[in-house]
Amino acid sequence: MGSRKGHAPRHGSMQYYPRKRARDFVGKFKSWPEIDGPPKILGLAGYKVGMTHVITIENREGSPFYGHERVGAVTILECPPMIVFAVRLFRKSFDGLKCIGEAWAGEFKDELHRLLTLPDDYDSDNSLMRLEEKLDDSADEIRVLIHTQPKLTGIGKKTPEIMEYKVDGGDIKSQWDYVKELIGKEIKVSDIFKEGDYIDVSAVSKGKGFQGVVRRFGIKRKQHKANKTVREVGCIGAWKPNRVMWTVPRAGQMGYHQRVEYNKQILKIGIDPKEITPKGGFLKYGVLRNEYMVIKGSVPGPRKRIIRFRFPIRASEKLLMEPPEIAFVSLESKQGN
Repeated sequence: MGSRKGHAPRHGSMQYYPRKRARDFVGKFKSWPEIDGPPKILGLAGYKVGMTHVITIENREGSPFYGHERVGAVTILECPPMIVFAVRLFRKSFDGLKCIGEAWAGEFKDELHRLLTLPDDYDSDNSLMRLEEKLDDSADEIRVLIHTQPKLTGIGKKTPEIMEYKVDGGDIKSQWDYVKELIGKEIKVSDIFKEGDYIDVSAVSKGKGFQGVVRRFGIKRKQHKANKTVREVGCIGAWKPNRVMWTVPRAGQMGYHQRVEYNKQILKIGIDPKEITPKGGFLKYGVLRNEYMVIKGSVPGPRKRIIRFRFPIRASEKLLMEPPEIAFVSLESKQGN
């Protein structure tokens, strides 16, 4: 602050470092929640379509707006069916989880050959039988490998995305029976989630390229008679220690970062695109062709980006699991005219 008076907090969050481009455009989950009830896959994925606004009837009894109409922004995700093509068993060790075996489905979609070299003649039943022998002795966790089907959408893409999801609920034997019935088959978002559920979303945010400190960190511009430049930091450090600290705002990459947002409520899961598609279709996306989800609020990433979601890891008893009634959905054109 120098000799200035008043309060001057730092500009820019230090929570996310390094501020560099994500290694992949598919979001990551590093941990998984524990759920009660029958076995389930703990998440799925969809493609970001766009946003609109809705009018809902507030259903939280403690809210001052209880029973009244409220306007809010929503995000639409198109969720074509995903395919479970492999199962893995993991064992806990002193340095983390270790994969002790996996088994694949007997048949694969043609598009999966774009990513993997697949076997021509694979005995799936024999592999599952040998993997099941390891279940009781050394397996602590079951996960499945799933791939998307972007060719079913209108985004102009064929190559699928591959991701791994944990299976939880019940004991490990019931989880195995659940996965054995799913392998090689399609799974829909409505098979896992329902309206009113809360989810965590993981995605890579919009890329902004190389940006200066004013836009990247939100610092204040210097006065117009400042020496040399206006849109830069006034002081990057002291004489001693004679180095620039990592906390000092500097120009660099902005956006295209891996981000996770928590406790997003699913307002609607539908199959009729006419109920949600605006006039002229969604801008830079087109028309929905598959099952979709309407999520309260925003999610990271541009249109057509893959969005992963899971059951909430920070679920609270205060979260109301009943979705509010949707009284109105804006279907006005998003073209800006």
